[in-house]
Amino acid sequence: MATHKLLLLPGDGIGPEVMGEVEKIVSWLSKEGVASFETERDLVGGAAYDTHGKSISDETMRLADAADAVLFGAVGGAKWASVPYEHRPEAGLLRLRKDLGLFANLRPAICYPALASASSLKPELVEGLDIVIVRELTGGVYFGEPKEIVTLENGEKRAVDTQLYTTGEIDRIARVAFDLARKRRNKVSSAEKHNVMKSGVLWKEVVTRVHAQDFSDVTLEHVLADNCAMQLVRYPKQYDVIVCDNLFGDILSDVAAMLTGSLGMLPSASLGAEDPQTGKRKALYEPVHGSAPDIAGRGLANPIAMIGSLAMCLRYSFGLIEAADRLEAAITEALASGSRTKDIASEGANAVSTSEMGDAIVAALGRG
Repeated sequence: MATHKLLLLPGDGIGPEVMGEVEKIVSWLSKEGVASFETERDLVGGAAYDTHGKSISDETMRLADAADAVLFGAVGGAKWASVPYEHRPEAGLLRLRKDLGLFANLRPAICYPALASASSLKPELVEGLDIVIVRELTGGVYFGEPKEIVTLENGEKRAVDTQLYTTGEIDRIARVAFDLARKRRNKVSSAEKHNVMKSGVLWKEVVTRVHAQDFSDVTLEHVLADNCAMQLVRYPKQYDVIVCDNLFGDILSDVAAMLTGSLGMLPSASLGAEDPQTGKRKALYEPVHGSAPDIAGRGLANPIAMIGSLAMCLRYSFGLIEAADRLEAAITEALASGSRTKDIASEGANAVSTSEMGDAIVAALGRG
């Protein structure tokens, strides 16, 4: 049995708590002989800054590069609000994405049957919802240069961020989306702003070409990003796979996340290019939620997004499809049995703790 190398980076806030529940699952899978894991833990974000004076150390980056996959918790908090910009906790995550070449961010939005009533939308609009947003992660306005704040001659300040994309960057993210759609419901919606942005014009042009050349069996539609946001709230089940740039992906995936009832429910995967020799990809898996320092250490955090991120890791990095299906089914069963952390519990209902939710999922795995 192959041994899979996992690097665990819990981070800040609730990160260590939800990562602890993942470790329960990894231990169970190992004990039951489902898979073999070699795990290491290290620091990232504010925790790394407190120890190393930077949000991620070169040694941690070396471990990340050597791992088969990285599991990442969450970073940030008011404690580090005044650290230098280049050392802010979020810079550690950005370096991981950039240095590992993690250009494709997959963010599923799944509404579990037991939680349809927890969404801010009517249950009939979200019940059975299962969409994936494929976000380009290493280009666009977050990385484009120049990026600066300058003082003009008249004393005013001017801030500049540059939206920048190349043909190759758009081509490769489009292929990830089309490949994924073929394994799902065979539809891709490409969201951009070609009506007012030159980067949107190029985005639409390249996606259209890739579709015509290699994926004509997949249904493709183009949608303006602002209209896509509206449609996600109006009738989200019209979508299957949505592909978009870094900025729009950031926004649209948060909209999609709240359709499901809680940010604490949603996992994500960030994937690099496929190695032509091994077929493997660099990969980082993380929950969509933030570090939530206001509830850290109180046992209130929902670990499902972190555990769901492990399920994505089993599926995409390790090829353990049956184990991934089993883990996702265990999450569904635990919810169906009534287990709820505070963020998804009905008003007045008794909520379970972070640890108790993890235990419920492990118990469901045992029954699976």
